[in-house]
Amino acid sequence: QVQLVESGGGLVQPGGSLRLSCAASKSLFSIYAMGWYRQAPGKQRELVAVVTSWGTTNYADSVKGRFTISRDNAKNTVYLQMNSLKPEDTAVYYCNARVVVGKGFDDYWGQGTQVTVSS
Repeated sequence: QVQLVESGGGLVQPGGSLRLSCAASKSLFSIYAMGWYRQAPGKQRELVAVVTSWGTTNYADSVKGRFTISRDNAKNTVYLQMNSLKPEDTAVYYCNARVVVGKGFDDYWGQGTQVTVSS
């Protein structure tokens, strides 16, 4: 099992920045991929950004050029740096860890952190 603890959400004005953190209970090298998802009211949860154990990253089109996912292996922590925030970025952001189990995967989720972009 993997426990994930998120932090860093809050209220920010449009154009502002926030950094989310996700601390994992085990080494990131034992986790296939770490990602950030978000869910806005009335909408489905969507992928924001993901980083694999070998460092490959992928982003949703809506955040490319504004958000950056990174990892600190020594701290077992993944970050999401969010710049140029827009009101449509408002959502609960969830950290995800995907672990290989046999021929499949197990997904683990954090508790979520609220990000609100508003003037």
